[in-house]
Amino acid sequence: QVQLVESGGGLVQAGGSLRLSCAASGSIFSINAMGWYRQAPGKQRELVAAIGRGYTNYADSAKGRFTISRDNAKNTVYLQMNNLKPEDTAVYYCKVVATSQVYYWGQGTQVTVSS
Repeated sequence: QVQLVESGGGLVQAGGSLRLSCAASGSIFSINAMGWYRQAPGKQRELVAAIGRGYTNYADSAKGRFTISRDNAKNTVYLQMNNLKPEDTAVYYCKVVATSQVYYWGQGTQVTVSS
């Protein structure tokens, strides 16, 4: 069984910063890619950023403000979010894709940006 533990969400004013963390543990032997998605009320879940072997991808809304990184030794992925905007308000989910192509979701962490 694989567990993903997310942390770092919260309430912040517009222009502020937050750093999300997601640590994977359990029976996960090799990770291919890790990423962050978000889902706002009434909207579909969307990709925010992803990191794999030698690449990073960002949604247009995240470019220039968010940075994704990973610590392979700790099976942990981070999302540094700067210059947050009210439209960034959502539940943020971590996704981990193993080399077996099996993927896992975190439980989600709420990010609320006040104007």
